[in-house]
Amino acid sequence: MNLNKVFIIGRLTADPQLRTTPTGTEVATLGVATNRTWIDKSGQKKEEAEFHNVVVWGKQASIVKQFLVKGSMIFIEGRLQTRSWEGKDGQPRKTTEIVADRIQLGPRPTGGGAPRSETRGDSPAKEEMPVIDIDSEEIKPEDLPF
Repeated sequence: MNLNKVFIIGRLTADPQLRTTPTGTEVATLGVATNRTWIDKSGQKKEEAEFHNVVVWGKQASIVKQFLVKGSMIFIEGRLQTRSWEGKDGQPRKTTEIVADRIQLGPRPTGGGAPRSETRGDSPAKEEMPVIDIDSEEIKPEDLPF
């Protein structure tokens, strides 16, 4: 049996980048940071960050671009994919990235991370992560739970 499944919850390291393929499909690329903490043998608390490249396709790509900015929290369910290409210098290159199958937006960041088009207000410290049904015909901002 084979399984290629990834689940991460992290924060965007930069604003999402949205492109459109020649066939009109939208694709967003984003960087996501996840943290891990542990206590080492000497009793010291340690923390380590891991950085992930993520690719989001279709309606989810436009949602990511519209509602997320650097610092936003996101839950991603997807798969690992390795791509190969030839660099401008003629050398072979490879990258491994997460291709998102499903996303869930996290609570809005407080302070400077809120989307620029919105007025910031006080929000509770803990919010549940909203779920967006991307299978519906049309997604309107007023349908979103935040």
